Amino acid sequence: MTNRRVFILQSVIGTSALASGVAMAAPMVAETDATAKSLGYVADTTQADSKKYPKHTKDQMCSNCALYQGKTAPQGGCPLFPGKDVSAKGWCSAYAKKAA
Repeated sequence: MTNRRVFILQSVIGTSALASGVAMAAPMVAETDATAKSLGYVADTTQADSKKYPKHTKDQMCSNCALYQGKTAPQGGCPLFPGKDVSAKGWCSAYAKKAA
């Protein structure tokens, strides 16, 4: 009986959290991650390697990339890094400007 009560209580709390819009944040992608390294990902666009990526400009960042799945949060998802978040101020070589 106790286990059933705990389960029901946890279900109600979990459902309430989802209904209120509270989302569980995914872990941040590390710059040392193999995929991140291969794409030149940096958490701060100003740290991008300008010699290796000469087309990079300081106004390019994850938050204005077509792949970025975040909204106004300081971090959000990216299909290039499944299950992980990227910094809104980050950048990688797959950057594609979001359509206006």
